[in-house]
Amino acid sequence: MKSLPSIEELKLGAVILIDKPLKWSSFYAINKVKKMTKAKIGHAGTLDPLATGLLICCTGKFTKKISEYQKLLKEYSGIITLGAITPTYDLESEPQDFKAFEHLTEAEIINATQQFMGTIAQVPPIHSAIKKDGKRAYELARVGAEIVLEPRQITINEFEITKIALPEIHFRVACSTGTYIRSLANDFGAALGCGGYLSALRRTKIGEFNADNALTPQEWKGYWFPGNEET
Repeated sequence: MKSLPSIEELKLGAVILIDKPLKWSSFYAINKVKKMTKAKIGHAGTLDPLATGLLICCTGKFTKKISEYQKLLKEYSGIITLGAITPTYDLESEPQDFKAFEHLTEAEIINATQQFMGTIAQVPPIHSAIKKDGKRAYELARVGAEIVLEPRQITINEFEITKIALPEIHFRVACSTGTYIRSLANDFGAALGCGGYLSALRRTKIGEFNADNALTPQEWKGYWFPGNEET
């Protein structure tokens, strides 16, 4: 990050990059900054609590740019664990329906990525914030309601397998807004015939913005209030 905005600049309008910690909600992360700075603030794209990485946060007059930033291409790295599924498609719920995965070859795993490339239809997880009949889908799912979500058109520009250490598949994905990486993990496991779920996720880029230039809320606090990094 070439220059960091002061509290005064933040109140007028600025863009700051937050590196969201594990198990923090996106709202909790930006609310920490809001309480520190007393500035109007919003973010351009939610991350699940079990994901880490880049949140673009806009303050003051720059909040008008949020919808613009939300449309930018996003990039993630993470791990898909094969051999089971979970109801939430990640580790928010316990693995179940265990199946053998040891027979899979490197070629089979890499070739399976091809069916997810380009513009495809993806069904969002039922444990998501999408509204169904006026309620959040995850609220309905938690009480055992039967939920059918319509597929949505997304675009996956890149889907690279970076490491295979069965049952873990390390990957990198560049995709359009609206893509659920949890659904991609679940669908990838289904394509391989053994099931799979997302066991780690980090958002590394949004457009030209990079997580390498982001600071955790604690680091931002230390910058604005030197010697007071604890939150």
